[in-house]
Parts: sequence; C-alpha cells; structure tokens
Amino acid sequence: MREYETTIIVQPEISDEGTAAILAKLGEILDKSQSERLFCENLGKRKLAYEINKFHKGHYYVLSYLSDGQVVPELERSLRLDESILRFMTILENPEVTDIEARKAVAKEKEAEQERKAAERAVREAEEAKARAEVERQAAEEAAAAAAAAAATAAEEAKTSDETETPEEASADEAGEESPAADAPDAQAGEASEEPPAAAGDDEEKTS
Repeated sequence: MREYETTIIVQPEISDEGTAAILAKLGEILDKSQSERLFCENLGKRKLAYEINKFHKGHYYVLSYLSDGQVVPELERSLRLDESILRFMTILENPEVTDIEARKAVAKEKEAEQERKAAERAVREAEEAKARAEVERQAAEEAAAAAAAAAATAAEEAKTSDETETPEEASADEAGEESPAADAPDAQAGEASEEPPAAAGDDEEKTS
C-alpha cells in the first residue's frame, strides 16, 4: 500500500457543517475503493499566495490515506466538481508502507491529539468571545449612563435658565411698565398748551 496526502483549500466562508460534508464524501470514496483513511488534519484559515476566485484566504485540510493509487483520480474528480473547493493537490507521501497496522495506530494517535487541541481551542475561543461580550456590555452601559447624565444636566440647565431673570431683563420689564405714566405729563402739557391762544383772544376783545 502507498500513503497519499491530498491537500484541500476550501472557501473561507464555508461553515463547519459544509466542510464536514465534503470530508465525509471523500471518506465514502475511500471506503468504496478499499482504501484506508488515516486522518484529516485541519490547518485552519491561511492567507493564499495569490488571489483565487476573489478570495485572499482559504481553509486548509490535509487528508492522509493508504491506497494502491487507483482512488486518486476519483477523489480529485469529486473535488474538481465542488465549487466550494478553491484548490487541491495530491502527493505520494510514502511509496511503500510495510506495516499498515503500525501506521494506522500512529495516525489514530495524531488524530486524537488534533481533536484534543481543537477542543481546547474551541473552549479558549468561547472564553474570549464571552470576555469581549462582557466588555462591550459594560461599554454600552457606561455610554447609556453618560447620555442619561448629559440629558439630565441639559434639562436642569434649561429649567434654571427659565426660572432665573437677568438684571437687564428686569430693567427692561420695569421700563416697559413705567412708560404709560411717563407719557402722562406730555399729554397734560399738550392739553395746557391748547389754552393760551383762547386767552389771548379774550385779551384782544377787552382791549378793543
């Protein structure tokens, strides 16, 4: 048996469920061809060497398996027809695997270690997401409190401004109230000024 490695680059926005479906399909092809799947290593999202279909990143997987080689074209045909696969490449890792069971045992240990690391990474990412959410919540509460305090201050200032009258405004109001009384002497003066002409006429009649 020979050992092959097929490197697969999946579009970065494909969900974990979608990727699992792709890998499951490849596993079915291996089973039908009497090949032996060893493990699939998840290398995570990485930057591409060049843009592919407007993507700058891709999710890398490396599928290792034992086969006589006849399954390789069928695997690559399936990958070529899947639009979510950006690129793939198959290499011959070992032309002759003599102890198959030992190789399977090593692969099983490696896959178990990878699952353990993935579980630890998931827990760490969940804790980081929780911490970020808590920071965002506190920031939102502080912003809301600051906005409420600013609104209360503005309302208090507006109320104080309405209740407090400046000296200039008070003088203007007093002047407005006194203006009718100030006009009264002028009116009386006008009335008094109309009487002298009549008195002058009377004097002329007396003189004549």
